Amino acid sequence: MRYVFIVQGEGRGHLTQAISLAATLRRHGHQVAEVLVGRNPNRTLPSFFEEQIGCPMYAFDSPSFDYGKAGKRGRMLGTVLKNITPRKFIGWRRSMRTIATHIKAAKPDVVVNFYEMLAGMAFKLHGVKVPMVSIAHQFLIGHPLFPLRSHDSRQMALRLNNRVCALGAVKTLALSFYELPDSVRKRIAVVPPLLRREVFELKPHDGGYILGYVLNPGFAEELRLWHEGHPQTILHLFWDKKDAPEELKVEEGFTLHRIHDQKFLKQMEGCSGYATTAGFESVCEAMYLGKPALLVPAHLEQEINAEDASSVGAGVVSKVFDLNKLVEFIPKYSADTEGFRCWVARAEELFVKHLTQL
Repeated sequence: MRYVFIVQGEGRGHLTQAISLAATLRRHGHQVAEVLVGRNPNRTLPSFFEEQIGCPMYAFDSPSFDYGKAGKRGRMLGTVLKNITPRKFIGWRRSMRTIATHIKAAKPDVVVNFYEMLAGMAFKLHGVKVPMVSIAHQFLIGHPLFPLRSHDSRQMALRLNNRVCALGAVKTLALSFYELPDSVRKRIAVVPPLLRREVFELKPHDGGYILGYVLNPGFAEELRLWHEGHPQTILHLFWDKKDAPEELKVEEGFTLHRIHDQKFLKQMEGCSGYATTAGFESVCEAMYLGKPALLVPAHLEQEINAEDASSVGAGVVSKVFDLNKLVEFIPKYSADTEGFRCWVARAEELFVKHLTQL
């Protein structure tokens, strides 16, 4: 079969999921004809994505979070106001037309949408008739058995965003830390995380340092201030700052790294603990390697990720990057690493089934 991917480019997780799924489909004789990536002007698309996706790629402008002047947490009202100006609407219409044009030209059998909100709207607006499957961890909150279901305003906002991202989809695949039965009524199939094969080859050990990963530069300053008071701790932090050098030694024991997938995984392999803004993909990598995590959500989607990971003993949730909490949590780490690895091992079988039997 022939596929086209549409990928939300905010952060690293959806991009690495797309790389993993493309490789899986190719191993089973299928073709990924093209990948369309939603572009955020404040982010740099990681070079590893273009190098590893293995097919033509086209970027289009897409809605993004507003993190305010502090550059830390996403602001709901600011995000809405940032993305609904007349100028932005003109850009979104242009992007939707681009999506539809590329899909019609590629003639895929299936479109796979990695949580890009313009995808379904493009299908509706431009009459695209190709079956679409939407993939994200966020879809799990619509499952009747999801243990953290609530009706507070923030989760309701995420449910609305889920509806937009799944618009026109014949099926939604909910990535999950644990197995749940599919919900036929909700058209939700529960699937394991899409980890890259490089993760399976790592040999986790304790190298005596803490690894951090943040997209927003404001959090790097939080971690620098913490390290000033704890200079004996070795801290390696990966961040997404466009004009930063590949590696910057801030002070003795504290090094900043530009995002680089292979370097990041190598550092994950040997860290004692992992501090992150709770992107689903990297939390899964930490769970697979048995690494305790400090989870500091930067926006609503990551709040769900953090609560879910905490519920299975994989991490401790915090509002700030206070690494003392991580140091205290490390000996209490209780995630079922072997059970999680068995669940991840079923990913290839389940994804091929769901994407070829529509």
